[in-house]
Amino acid sequence: MTSSTTETADNEAYLATARRVITVEAEGLTALAAGLDASFARAVETILHAHGRVIVSGMGKSGHIARKIAATMASTGTPAQFVHPAEASHGDLGMVTAEDVVLMMSNSGETPELADLIAHTRRFGIPLIGIASNADSTLLRQSDVALVLPKVPEAGSGGLVPTTSTTMTLALGDALAVALMEHRRFTPEQFRVFHPGGKLGARLSKVRDLMHTDLPLVHEATPMAEALLEITAKGFGVAGVTAADGRLIGIITDGDLRRHMRGLLDQTAAEVMTRSPQVIAPDALAEAAVAVMDARKITCLFVVENDRPVGIIHIHDCLRAGLV
Repeated sequence: MTSSTTETADNEAYLATARRVITVEAEGLTALAAGLDASFARAVETILHAHGRVIVSGMGKSGHIARKIAATMASTGTPAQFVHPAEASHGDLGMVTAEDVVLMMSNSGETPELADLIAHTRRFGIPLIGIASNADSTLLRQSDVALVLPKVPEAGSGGLVPTTSTTMTLALGDALAVALMEHRRFTPEQFRVFHPGGKLGARLSKVRDLMHTDLPLVHEATPMAEALLEITAKGFGVAGVTAADGRLIGIITDGDLRRHMRGLLDQTAAEVMTRSPQVIAPDALAEAAVAVMDARKITCLFVVENDRPVGIIHIHDCLRAGLV
């Protein structure tokens, strides 16, 4: 057998394994969705009625999933915190108060490190939501709300590695987070409060978050010699032109200057400007400003409120924010 033949056989084997794993895990998610019942609704209601945070906990692989679920809840309007069960036994139980609700996960439901945290919830009457695959496990028998994972095979050979079970647990946590988010009518604006950085934060930025307020403005009767000084001083390459009542009625761009080059300094701003310029509102998404600038092949937009200029946004501002 040639090396290329061996490589082809190996590649096919890798792909077959990948497809088998994904298929098994997808079947687990289908079984999970089909098996949801009133316990899920009780879990959502239990969290909604809590005055404190959701304390999410798990050990090993379940702990990694628990961290992600806590992060998802916290970023979507449900205050949540991960508490490591082993650390809880050494002082971190003080993080868990009677105002909280505990969401605990363990595939077997018999993870020994969870015992002290379970006992703490029972002692102080803290609501406990358990996620496990064994309905008769210690965790689910002690829980106020028991969410039972369907009994489906793990995707790995021999079922030794948590794969399908962790995927189902993660999906169930996401389902809880989204149900809570939708009940609270969590808005994109609220989402941005928790995501000020990165691509997500940039996409949800408002124009007012990026605009400049030191505006290049001139009155319509301003001589072009003064208008050129204003354009140069503010550094945007343009100047807005206002009427006597403060309304933005035009814009002077580089193209306008070239078109009126002959006798430019003998003209006024009103004679050179382009009337009814493209503008945007301060509460518009910055992505919308990028779309307008891209479509019009321009580099900046005046921001207006009640027809009055309140800001200016440049394509470079959007670039720095990560929108382009």
